[in-house]
Amino acid sequence: MGIPTLISTSTASGASTVSITSGIDSTYDEYMFVLTDIGPASDDVIWQWNMSTDSGSNYNVTKTTSYFRSNHSESGTGGAVAYEVGSDLAQGTGFQYLAEGVGADADQSSAGILHLFNPASTTYVKHFYSRVSNAHNSNKMQDSFAAGYGNTTSAVDAVQFKMSSGNFDGVIQLFGIA
Repeated sequence: MGIPTLISTSTASGASTVSITSGIDSTYDEYMFVLTDIGPASDDVIWQWNMSTDSGSNYNVTKTTSYFRSNHSESGTGGAVAYEVGSDLAQGTGFQYLAEGVGADADQSSAGILHLFNPASTTYVKHFYSRVSNAHNSNKMQDSFAAGYGNTTSAVDAVQFKMSSGNFDGVIQLFGIA
């Protein structure tokens, strides 16, 4: 991995969305979003994201993705790794899941990293992958993985993060990787 350079920090406090509309350009071939203490106001929600090719007017880039997760209960029972049918996109424009079932209790939140590759390219599609750990609303620890590509040769110049319902708190940092 190259050297990360901090570009911006967005702090959400009761926000419905966080949109990053500057700093994503041709300066770097890889961008990394560090997601810290992402806590929803509502219980059992989905932490998700999308890309824009029009400076954030629309977040609807067509994507093909995969999504799987592992989990283990606080009680020490259970545990599983599963591909999540319906949590991925097959040439869909919807928001991509980063974590499901995010809990709103005081001891529940999400944290993780999202990598986006070559977003300024007007030749290639935009590959990404993420890994997000979250305390699930049903008192289990969950580790979620998403990967795929934005099927556009237009430059991606903005991204948006949000919960499937309600507001959230947290910090989202954007880094360029040299």
